[in-house]
Amino acid sequence: MFDLGRSFLATVERRPQATAISDGNQYKSYADWYADIQSVARALGRLGVGKGDRLLVVMQNRWQMATLHWACQFAGIIVTPLNWRSTMSDIGYCIEDAEVKAIAYDTSAFEAVSACREAQSLLRIVAGEVDDAGAVLFDSLLDGTGETILRAGAEDVSLMLYTSGTSGKPKGVPRLHRVERAAALAHVAQNLYRHDECTLGVMPLYHTMGVRSLLSMALIDGHFVCIPKFDPKATIEAIEREGVSNLYLVPTLYHMLIEHPEFSPSRVKSVDKLGFAGAPMSAGLMARVEEAFKPSLFVNHYGSSEIYTFTIDQNASRKPGSSGRSSLNQCIRVVRIGADSPDEVVPVGEEGEIIADMTGDEAFQGYWRRPDADEKSLKQGWYFTSDTGYFDAEGDLFVTGRVDDLIITGGENVSPVEIENVLSMHPLVEEVVVAGLPDEQWGEVITAFIKCRETLQDETLDGHCIDSGLARFKRPRRYVFVDEIPKSAVGKVLRRVLRSQQQDAAQPQ
Repeated sequence: MFDLGRSFLATVERRPQATAISDGNQYKSYADWYADIQSVARALGRLGVGKGDRLLVVMQNRWQMATLHWACQFAGIIVTPLNWRSTMSDIGYCIEDAEVKAIAYDTSAFEAVSACREAQSLLRIVAGEVDDAGAVLFDSLLDGTGETILRAGAEDVSLMLYTSGTSGKPKGVPRLHRVERAAALAHVAQNLYRHDECTLGVMPLYHTMGVRSLLSMALIDGHFVCIPKFDPKATIEAIEREGVSNLYLVPTLYHMLIEHPEFSPSRVKSVDKLGFAGAPMSAGLMARVEEAFKPSLFVNHYGSSEIYTFTIDQNASRKPGSSGRSSLNQCIRVVRIGADSPDEVVPVGEEGEIIADMTGDEAFQGYWRRPDADEKSLKQGWYFTSDTGYFDAEGDLFVTGRVDDLIITGGENVSPVEIENVLSMHPLVEEVVVAGLPDEQWGEVITAFIKCRETLQDETLDGHCIDSGLARFKRPRRYVFVDEIPKSAVGKVLRRVLRSQQQDAAQPQ
């Protein structure tokens, strides 16, 4: 099987003059970019970073970060990307946990890296306008010709992602070349990508969605348009300027795009295919997105850093809330919550924990030096996701949340997602998140956090829930109107933050 370096080389030989990457006004063909990538791979070796070493990269989505990613694939270095919003303690933890050999960063991470003691003892590579006298300038790595670097094989580790760490310390997720390539090929197939596709490189390259966009474009001679930091106005301009043909975003970014005053369908008319992942898309938002783009393909991906895609639905608006069926490289089951065996499968329609087959082509082999995490999540050859869901009578999977997000009220298990879908259909509801808050009588009380377009009353929303056929025990007993819904750096809703804020507000002063 090809490793990723050979996969990229095949594209260079096939279409050397095709546009590979752009970053603002800078454009590079595959031939030109390959020359840069090889130069960087050679330079990393001269600097003492070799096969099997970990290179920590803390950058926004700029062409230098994408170049480092590919240089590592040729050199056999394990690229270890980290959120550019990371604190000095985050960076220090990752350096020690991954036993990092060198760090590359840009202005977005300058303060954190400068304050990080562990980083100061490493080889440092800087891109952009960074004032670090002890660092190597990225531009100095672009030294021209030399030996061809092609040192990785399909069984070598390609990269190590770090999970978001919503509970406890982040976990390293090493992924092999063959696993990354299989995931990228499946991404191409499941999104019906063709040669010369152009995608928006806005999902961060420290996130599995960003990496998948980068790799998939290289496999099909496509154009990766770097967007260093998501900004709706700049993103709309990039789509229009570059003729972007497909988008792969989290639902939050779609929301921000279509709600921006400068958005219009005519400005994004080049976009033909849509994909989303990272979080469920409410029925209300899905309808607005489809109306805004009128895509020929609208794909819902459900997956994780550990196993890229679990399921897909290539006609997401057909059945809002559905995540479809198993992807090309996967088999999934729904088992009893708390089960230790993959055989404790629940009946159709019953909610349980979603698990995935670890023998799938896209699966990782286990966490980096975390036997405790392996013991919790890897059981009898299956990955226990901690996500809840159920299969409907037609065989489609519905993901209802996290095991920890399940609301237990009056002895009943209630999924937040079902309630969010109902409330999102009200025309004056812009965003909604549902969570359970502690309650002496009910155990947890169903609470809806609402961002409104105009002033709304509890009674209006309650009536909407009744008219929509939502079961009475699932209706929110409390509505909280908020100015913003808190989200992570990649647009995931932070329910725990809303719960914490509301509980803090309820405490006596």
